[in-house]
Amino acid sequence: MSYTLHPLKKQRLQRSELAVPGSNPTMIEKAAESDVDYIFLDLEDAVAPPDKVQARSNIIQALNDIDWKAKGKTMSIRINGLDTHYMYRDVVEILEQAGQHLDTILVPKVGVPGDLYAVETTVSQIETAMGFTHKIGLEALIETALGMANVEAIAATPGRLEALHFGVADYAASNRARTVVIGGLNPDYPGDQWHFALSRMTVACRAFGLRAIDGPFGDFNDPDGYTLSAKRAAALGIEGKWAIHPSQIALANEVFSPPEAEVTRAQRIIQELKKAAAEGRGAASLDGKMIDAASERMARNVLTVADAIVAQG
Repeated sequence: MSYTLHPLKKQRLQRSELAVPGSNPTMIEKAAESDVDYIFLDLEDAVAPPDKVQARSNIIQALNDIDWKAKGKTMSIRINGLDTHYMYRDVVEILEQAGQHLDTILVPKVGVPGDLYAVETTVSQIETAMGFTHKIGLEALIETALGMANVEAIAATPGRLEALHFGVADYAASNRARTVVIGGLNPDYPGDQWHFALSRMTVACRAFGLRAIDGPFGDFNDPDGYTLSAKRAAALGIEGKWAIHPSQIALANEVFSPPEAEVTRAQRIIQELKKAAAEGRGAASLDGKMIDAASERMARNVLTVADAIVAQG
């Protein structure tokens, strides 16, 4: 193991993340009653320009009026891009008026580390001025060619950054990729055309202690397609996926929750290796297969998620 290590910055249960337009108060109220782990109230792509100011007000009211913590929800907002004139008001108004109820800010179309620095400086000043007792995290959407080209440098950004998300729709547009549906696969491509991007982003996340989250699957009438997309992401080490429709929440929760048999096996691995250590052995055998220190690390990853699910209730 290298002497240079970057431990996980912040553990959060993020199996499912519901995207909710800030311009739709009814949808916000329904989201609060759902089984989703994580919610981001959107100010960016899901909100038309004439509705952005009202969406900001809706989000402030919803953050203040609903007891999100009692409902077991982690709350985020997706602000508008740094290239717009909406972004600074998103940060200032929402944090000053409802920041005490906010866990993270999702920054779209991050291209270089400086994009996060620009947001972080404002957040830090507001936190100090308002006397917040908690630290609001940042999450970055990797959804452009520039962002993917710089993903390792972005992941290494010091400070509040907790997670990277793969924004497949804008990523496809940025690369001029031919697609059939958002997050779906082009049948002309021999395999998964998103594999490289997801894998590269995930490696960057794990190298620098961040959570790795997959983005949307556009066809909410195709649960099988969504599930397969989530399973491919999970196989790479992704720990959660967006839901753009409430019907996708249960699918994400199921895919990114370790099965009971997997949890039981992880517990047995820990137990067997403890016995082996007591006998002066570094490895052991379980069900006819060798297990060692690497097996223990994989097992503890499973148990961490299982414990978080239990804690959330």
